[in-house]
Amino acid sequence: MKSGVVCKGNGAYGEAMKQNLVPLAGGELNRAAHLRANAADLCGREDAVFVPYWRGRVPLDAAGKLAFLTQDAFPEIIRNDLFLGVLPNGQPVFSRDVSELDAEETKSEPVQSSPWSHVSVECAELPDITFYDLRVVMTELTPLEAEIAGTARGLCEWHRTHGFCAACGARTEMSQGGWQRDCPSCSASHYPRTDPVVIMLVTHGNSVLLGRNPAWPDRMYSLLAGFVEPGEPIEAAVRREVFEEAGVRVGQVDYVTSQPWPFPASLMLGCRAVAVSTEITVDPVEIEDARWVRREELACAMAGQHPEISPPRKGAIAQVLMSKWLADSWE
Repeated sequence: MKSGVVCKGNGAYGEAMKQNLVPLAGGELNRAAHLRANAADLCGREDAVFVPYWRGRVPLDAAGKLAFLTQDAFPEIIRNDLFLGVLPNGQPVFSRDVSELDAEETKSEPVQSSPWSHVSVECAELPDITFYDLRVVMTELTPLEAEIAGTARGLCEWHRTHGFCAACGARTEMSQGGWQRDCPSCSASHYPRTDPVVIMLVTHGNSVLLGRNPAWPDRMYSLLAGFVEPGEPIEAAVRREVFEEAGVRVGQVDYVTSQPWPFPASLMLGCRAVAVSTEITVDPVEIEDARWVRREELACAMAGQHPEISPPRKGAIAQVLMSKWLADSWE
């Protein structure tokens, strides 16, 4: 890394402070699990609202808010309802899969500045709303809206990919408002899955370890991450993944925060760790590159001023952890 990289101004630190909240992790939704068995009755209530979901995308209205529609806003053919919970005003809220509707691309630019390429779509039968990739708009939503959108996406994707019994292969049927699938053949019950993933801010003195996946946009670097294996505690997963990907040994590991990541079904477990070795040996099967980056250089990257490094997506837990480290704020 070039030693002469200088960040103009101190805006990166202000930006870092603003990024300490974790999108998709509001924890405000009243999931009302005790009502799931009676979800069909709740769906028929006049005040019930529905968040449409189209092929992995979530809806925003003209004001950029998560769209909540009433029953009469949908074509008669749409009847795939998943009970998400109850809003603060008592209204039951559902997700409704409208993927069968025809749609067309409307924009090629994301709502917020991002190196990622995204396309939004509109359905003629559902006017006044636009469907976006949740990763593009998650920082534009309120914590409750983002949690509802993330829950809807994760639950809809689980139903899309788990329609058959893992025990006998028969087609399963939805129950409990969408929080369970039952097999009529062997009586097995199946539940939405969540895959734990460790993501770690590994430091050595004034430097942080960053890695790069070849599928990412040019110059983008982020924190190392990997799935937790069966029977493995979080701390061991952090140490194993860092050594496997970068050849760096890790000592102390501390849990910091988490982020649901329904793409399709992960729970990101954010940790910070202290390296006890610094020599990097990249596993090319896992990542394309890894490097130690000084605190000042990371601040430049977060401000968009670094010539070789661009930061991860806004709203991702990697950027949250980086911002906390820059601000030296771990609350």
